Amino acid sequence: MQLNKVIRYSAWGLIAVLAIALLVITVKDSSILGSGGKGLQQEVLIGGDFDLVDGKGQPFTQVNLQGKPTLMFFGFTYCPDVCPTTLSEMQGWIEELGADADKLNFVFVSVDPTRDTPDVISDYVAAFDPRVVPLTGSETQVAHVIKTYRVFARKVELEDGDYTMDHTAAVYMLNGKNQFTGTIGYGVTHEEAMQKIRRLIDKG
Repeated sequence: MQLNKVIRYSAWGLIAVLAIALLVITVKDSSILGSGGKGLQQEVLIGGDFDLVDGKGQPFTQVNLQGKPTLMFFGFTYCPDVCPTTLSEMQGWIEELGADADKLNFVFVSVDPTRDTPDVISDYVAAFDPRVVPLTGSETQVAHVIKTYRVFARKVELEDGDYTMDHTAAVYMLNGKNQFTGTIGYGVTHEEAMQKIRRLIDKG
């Protein structure tokens, strides 16, 4: 059990490093190249079109999120600690925001569509806050949104024949136009998270 924890924590550390590296690449590649006012803008795009279903099995796309900033987290219902911890933190953010929580979309996207059916993911998310929208889909649909949002997600076989998922632990922040603006890292303080969230609301 102790060895499993060490392996899991090491994996989270690697994921965090990869996420930071990706953000650095995004910033560097977003610079304007050239001169005379005719530069070329190169950027690593995070986010885009997707087709999933919500907890009621109804179609849900990026269009459903337009008009309000979004906090989006990728995880799975069989997650032992990162996912329930993050959703609990999200619940705390919603409670502190009060009426301002209505100015945001809160989304939980499954990276484990095999087990996370609409019913399963709906019941799971409802235990935290009903304003968090649960999303899942077919393996193809989920693979597409994972790729589109540059999410790290990998199936890990366990000795007992079961499996778990290693995945990006950060919460993605999108503006009202569904454009990626940054992340709330796993393990940041409540105060730091709230500062980022309020800035996201202010910018719309």
